Amino acid sequence: MAAGSNRIGFPIPAPRRVLVCQFELPLPQFVSRLLVMRRGLGPAADHHLLVDTRATGHLLSAPQGLNHFIVAAQAAAAEVIVLDPLYSTHDQDENDTRAMAALCQALLRLRDATRAAVIVVHHVRKSITREEIGSAFRGSSALHAVGDTYMLLTRPSPQLPTLELRFQFRYSAPQPPRLLKLDPQNLWFSSTASAPVAQTSRHKVEPVDVTQALSTRGGQLRYSELRQKIMQQTECSKRTAQLAISAACKQGSIIHNDGQYRLPL
Repeated sequence: MAAGSNRIGFPIPAPRRVLVCQFELPLPQFVSRLLVMRRGLGPAADHHLLVDTRATGHLLSAPQGLNHFIVAAQAAAAEVIVLDPLYSTHDQDENDTRAMAALCQALLRLRDATRAAVIVVHHVRKSITREEIGSAFRGSSALHAVGDTYMLLTRPSPQLPTLELRFQFRYSAPQPPRLLKLDPQNLWFSSTASAPVAQTSRHKVEPVDVTQALSTRGGQLRYSELRQKIMQQTECSKRTAQLAISAACKQGSIIHNDGQYRLPL
C-alpha cells in the first residue's frame, strides 16, 4: 500500500501513507526485516511507510494510550493504521464482551479522529470451522461486530509450504480464497493460485445429533459445552449448533433446566 504497487493480485491505485504500530519484534529486528523487503521493492515506499517507534506501552483501553495513537497518526498524516497484534494494545479480558465492546469503541474513535483505515492483526481460536472467518477471532464476538473487512490467513496443510488467505466483507460478496507462498529471501508473499473452494454447505444438524451429543457426555451439559460438542461431532458452524439446540428444545428432545441441558427422564 505504501508503495502503490500491485501485490498478490491486489491493485493499489496510488501510494498510501501507512503507519505501522507493531509490538511483536524489537525495533531493530523489525527495521532489519523492512530493509530486506526494500531490496525487492526499491525506494517506492520510503516516504509513505512510517513506524511508530514509541507504540510499546500505550494501551487503546486507556484514554492516554488512545490519545497517543491519535496524535501519532495525525503527525504522520496516516491514511492507514496497522495495529499488530491487537492483544498488545489493551489490558482487558478478551472473553469479556463488555470489555471488548469498549475496546471496539476505542478503535472506532481512532478511525474517526484520524480519518484513516484501521487494520487490526489478531489471533484466532485454537479450533475453528471452515466456514468461520471474521467469527474465528479469539475472545468475545464483539470484535466481529465492528469490522468492514476480514481476512483469515491459515495453513491448509502442515506438509505444504503455502498459506491460504480467505475473505469476508460486510457489504459485498467475498473474493475467492488465494494460496500464498513466502519467498524467504525477500520476505514477500506471492500468489501461487486461487485456492479450491471447499464444497461444503452449511451442515444440517438434526435433533438426534443434539441428543447424541448429550448422551455421550453423561446426559447433562451447559449450553456452551453442548454447543461445542455438537460442533465437534457434526463439523457444523456455531450458528448451526445454536439453531439445532433451539429446535431440539422445542421438540422436547432435550430439556433446559437450571442452566443445564439434559435428556428427558
